[in-house]
Amino acid sequence: MADTHELMTHDNMSRMDYAEHERTYSGFLTLAKWTTVALVILLAAMGFFLT
Repeated sequence: MADTHELMTHDNMSRMDYAEHERTYSGFLTLAKWTTVALVILLAAMGFFLT
């Protein structure tokens, strides 16, 4: 299995799928944004109902 692993070299770096990379990064940012919003709402609700 280790012998089938392809190392990143200068020759194959240009074959990276940049569109897929940017789509994944955009998805990560969207997830982080909505997780932050949900946590702020949760903390506000806890502060309101538990005090």
